[in-house]
Amino acid sequence: MVKRRSPRRATAGERGRSSPSEDHPPLAGRAKGQQLQELLEDVVTSSQPGERLSSERELAARYGVARMTVRDVIGRLASQGLVHRIQGQGTFVSEPRVAQPVRLTSFTEDMAARGMAPSSIVLAQEIVPAPGPVALRLQLPAGEPVLRLERVRSGDDDPIALERSHLPARRFPGLETIDLAARSLYETLATEYDAEPTTSEQRIAAVALTDAEAHVLHVAAATPALRIERITRARDGSVIEFVRSVCRGDRFELHTHQHRDAGRLRAGPDDAP
Repeated sequence: MVKRRSPRRATAGERGRSSPSEDHPPLAGRAKGQQLQELLEDVVTSSQPGERLSSERELAARYGVARMTVRDVIGRLASQGLVHRIQGQGTFVSEPRVAQPVRLTSFTEDMAARGMAPSSIVLAQEIVPAPGPVALRLQLPAGEPVLRLERVRSGDDDPIALERSHLPARRFPGLETIDLAARSLYETLATEYDAEPTTSEQRIAAVALTDAEAHVLHVAAATPALRIERITRARDGSVIEFVRSVCRGDRFELHTHQHRDAGRLRAGPDDAP
């Protein structure tokens, strides 16, 4: 917990330090960059989201390293989603990432599970002819009417993802008139149309946000992100949704459980790949 000091609050990089020379002699020995990264990771993980790190100049003087070393380390922390830079203001501790579980859940359920308030801004909700790639994934003829739903998804009012969904209009008549800014799409499909989403196929890739995507997500252009494409099926196996999402890389991660088949390490020579 950071205590308020007069006349200003200590930054995350200054917490509990009377002077750089007393508390932190210059780094020496093994790679200074690695030592500095470990020190700053400790500072960040014990800080509150939104706290500002000391400047590159201050950190370089405190630890006796080159400013380029500090810049490289902060760049690595930013790529890991631990900190983020704001032009002209400094480097700040990031909010924790939202972990998406392997099981099929809605964004609303993911937020609620983490004690965050989900919200959405609907950018588009209209019936359009299905473009070829969308029709292919929904197993529809090209040009078949589909609902196009584009939303900015937020947790505690912080934009996390831009989500573009397509659903077959014939399967879900009137869905374009339902207020999907205020309720879960998956809950609506289950309760209003008896089409509960039960399985999905998902592809995930690392991308950089376009200028337009970065603008609606309130981050800098080319910010690292995850692109997620998902085909969702109902219990009867029919495709009910195709969705493309871009999620801020500093706020989103995939959480998986893995297992190894028993006996693989005991395979004989003839079984070796």
